[in-house]
Amino acid sequence: MDAYASEPQGWVLYDGGCGVCAKWVPFWRPTMARLGLAVAPLQEPWVAARIGVPTDALLTDIRLLFRDGRQLAGADVYRYVLQRLWWAYPLYVVAAAPGLRRLFDRAYRALADHRHRISRACGFGDPG
Repeated sequence: MDAYASEPQGWVLYDGGCGVCAKWVPFWRPTMARLGLAVAPLQEPWVAARIGVPTDALLTDIRLLFRDGRQLAGADVYRYVLQRLWWAYPLYVVAAAPGLRRLFDRAYRALADHRHRISRACGFGDPG
C-alpha cells in the first residue's frame, strides 16, 4: 500500500511481527477507516522515515501518526479510538478516569511487553 496515495487523517501503526497484532489490528481496518484512519505495520519502509522514531524504539508501542505529523503511542492510541466510537465510549470513560487510567496504562504496557509470548501461547505465532 502506498501510504501517500490516499492521505487519511492518520495511520494506526502496529507491530506486523506480532501474531496477535497482525491478526487483530487489520480486523479493525473497516472500523478505523470510518474514523478516517488507515492501518499499516510499523515495518513498512515509509513508516520509519515519516515517524522519526529511532529504529530500536519503533516497535515498542502501537502508534497513531496523524497526517500533520502529530503522534500518539501506546495506551493513548486506544483511548483516542475508544473516545470516537459511540459503542466503545463507556470503555474510554473507564480508560481515562483518574486512577483507572494508570491501571489501563499498566495493563497495556504488560500486554505490549509480552505480546510475542502471548501470540505463541494463543497459537498465532509469528505472521509470515
